[in-house]
Amino acid sequence: MFRLQESKVLAVDLAGDAVKAKNGSMVAYDGQLTFKRLTGGGEGIRGMVTRRLTGEQMTVMEVKGHGTCWFADRASEINLVDLRGDKLYVESSNLLATDASLRTGTTFTGVRGASQGNGLFTTTVEGHGQAAIMSDGHAVVLRVSAQYPLTVDPGAYIAHQGDVRQSFQAGVTFRTFLGEGGGEAFQIRFEGDGLVYVQPSERNTIAGNL
Repeated sequence: MFRLQESKVLAVDLAGDAVKAKNGSMVAYDGQLTFKRLTGGGEGIRGMVTRRLTGEQMTVMEVKGHGTCWFADRASEINLVDLRGDKLYVESSNLLATDASLRTGTTFTGVRGASQGNGLFTTTVEGHGQAAIMSDGHAVVLRVSAQYPLTVDPGAYIAHQGDVRQSFQAGVTFRTFLGEGGGEAFQIRFEGDGLVYVQPSERNTIAGNL
């Protein structure tokens, strides 16, 4: 259903089914398709209230019918994620499209979200199907396992999926004050079993300014 044309355009072939995508991201389509703006990020009235309270805003449209629709957003790189009953955690600004069958919601991120310069909540996508997420530059997918936990710069983090636990750790040491540290005052540590998506271009974050 989802396929990439080059790396910055997502093509979705529809045969009577539907796809949810970021509002305004359609760049072209053929066939008989209808477009409908969804309330509360596609989660109904309850989702609309939740997202207003949490500040994790997401404006979504549903595209349905027979044909092909192409999506893109600000020439961002697009990465396809396959979900098999697990959950994807991603900032709403990085989520381009999902299968209509996938469920979206919000979850509390705590200090991690604040360290990235985002809110205290993030978007979740779960079920069986595909999602398309965006990155500034080609995303790198890194494996997390019990033997190999992963530490990530908050500004490079995009998303993660699987049975992964995250914690927030300070990176300030004596070397930092001597100007020999890693440059970030805080990092995100991931443990468990899953995947973490990072981008080669860092966002400006609160952690990086401390």
